[in-house]
Amino acid sequence: MADKTYRILILGASYGSLLGAKLILAGHDVTMICLPEEADLINADGIRVKIPVRGRAGLVEIDSRNALGTIRAAGPAEVDPKDFDLIGLAMQEPQYRSPGVRELLDVVATSGVPVMSIMNMPPLPYLKRIPDIAAVDIDACYTEAAVWSRFDPAMITLASPDPQAFRPLDEPVNHLQVSLPTNFKVARFESDQHTAILKQLEQDIMAIRFDPGDRTAVELPVKLKVYESVFVPLAKWAMLCTGNYRCVTTGDAQAIRDAVHTDLDVSASIYAWVREVCEALGADTNDLVPFEKYANAAQGLAKPSSAARALDAGAPNIERVDKGLGGKQLT
Repeated sequence: MADKTYRILILGASYGSLLGAKLILAGHDVTMICLPEEADLINADGIRVKIPVRGRAGLVEIDSRNALGTIRAAGPAEVDPKDFDLIGLAMQEPQYRSPGVRELLDVVATSGVPVMSIMNMPPLPYLKRIPDIAAVDIDACYTEAAVWSRFDPAMITLASPDPQAFRPLDEPVNHLQVSLPTNFKVARFESDQHTAILKQLEQDIMAIRFDPGDRTAVELPVKLKVYESVFVPLAKWAMLCTGNYRCVTTGDAQAIRDAVHTDLDVSASIYAWVREVCEALGADTNDLVPFEKYANAAQGLAKPSSAARALDAGAPNIERVDKGLGGKQLT
């Protein structure tokens, strides 16, 4: 399917499996960095991604063993970033200071290979592409800002992680289930050459037609959409502050749906305030997502956010987009 087969390295095999599945269906080769037990299972049995498809009952399962491209898993010390055409960042921001991952990220920074993040928290060098942010010190917004210090902002971009997915508790760790099959909206790189890679991946993913086992060819959701504006991926900020972080309560974590819809007026006011911050930084209103569209999508999000689930599981740190928004904390 692909005119050229790209080699893509993805740091993180949980959320990264969603992007990885689309890339291998389009004929590209993916290597995912993950824990040893995950790597062993993925290398023995591939990955499975279950995704809802409009007009079909139930979920369609993607089995990586039947894809045009290949997928493998490795540890941080087992790869050389220079062997790849594109590198994806799919871990939560605090994980990049972990032993092994930290050292790999440092090599990634100086590899000369373009980097696309699908983190909720934009990498620090990406935000330096925005003049009003580059002019201020935002290191305190990161668990350990020093891990980003060697990146050239021109070599990194961000894709808004709008699709929602989770690992089912009763399934092996190489299984992922998509709960909201929206698109990754990625900003162009500064370089036309690197942006051309994104545009080729956009077209290759768009062209996928998948046989779910009944000899039909269906178009799968979750596309990669490339945009000229650096602000388009920041549309996720309003969603995070209105829904994802407000899943965290003094008691049990609540679903994103409940965080948004229990008091829709409060949710709308938070969403509008974050949009105003983005617009003050230079975003056009067309770069952002209307509240009504987000609220409608949130009705189908019946699980707590990954941030809330991580805290419930004992994580000492989570990525905090809200820490840097005008000095206010919204959670």
